[in-house]
Amino acid sequence: MKFIEHSLRYTWQSVSKMHNEEAKKYGGTLAHAQALLNLDPNQGIPSTSLGPKMGMESTSLSRTLKSMEQLNLINRVANPEDRRSVLIKLTEKGKDLRNLAKKNGLKFNKVVYENIGKEDIDTFLSVMKKINNMIKKKKIY
Repeated sequence: MKFIEHSLRYTWQSVSKMHNEEAKKYGGTLAHAQALLNLDPNQGIPSTSLGPKMGMESTSLSRTLKSMEQLNLINRVANPEDRRSVLIKLTEKGKDLRNLAKKNGLKFNKVVYENIGKEDIDTFLSVMKKINNMIKKKKIY
């Protein structure tokens, strides 16, 4: 029997490293790209909604957002609908890098689909969904 966790971890680390190396060319990271892709390019998003949407812990998200602010990718502005919260909005530079991150993500998907095929990808995604459901329903531990 093969260890599933090893393959998942190894593959994710490879994907993450690949994306980080590409993002580094533009002064960013994979975390920056993920945040950029989860931000509405026109409306922004409440800071409290971004972490759960990305599956990121608040301390990691805070560091990522601070770094993105320093790189002039985002601005924090008062939420006009609720003055107690803050909206994270993209700057023009952030919008440009968001478009680049989207383009790179689409390229990754295209190359994977072309080399692996839709049927195998569909099976893979189905297996990932089943594993996630087992974990959520606490069927393992």
